[in-house]
Amino acid sequence: MKRIFSIFAIALTMLVSLAFGQPAFAEVSAGAKIFNNNCASCHAGGKNSVVAAKTLKADALEKYGKNTVEAITLQITKGKGAMPNFSKKLSADEINLVANYVLEQAQNGWVKG
Repeated sequence: MKRIFSIFAIALTMLVSLAFGQPAFAEVSAGAKIFNNNCASCHAGGKNSVVAAKTLKADALEKYGKNTVEAITLQITKGKGAMPNFSKKLSADEINLVANYVLEQAQNGWVKG
């Protein structure tokens, strides 16, 4: 069921994007850019250079309860432990873009496209 929903969501995104003349995956590109400018110094390729076990890979996100956009958004917004709070550096929209990017990359194994 989850897979059917994901396929439906991708198809709907593409249709809406075509209708408004925007690239279908503009949000991913924006999220990637923000991630690369703010997060990649510690999390390049989904790794964690500070706490090696707490990567941004799917299994670690699930293990630590960070496998939803909401949980990732909260982590970016509030910070925790060695992770700084980004709420003053990034807007809510930017944080949402990064959270969606991180979750998508995790689901795809952080493979460069």
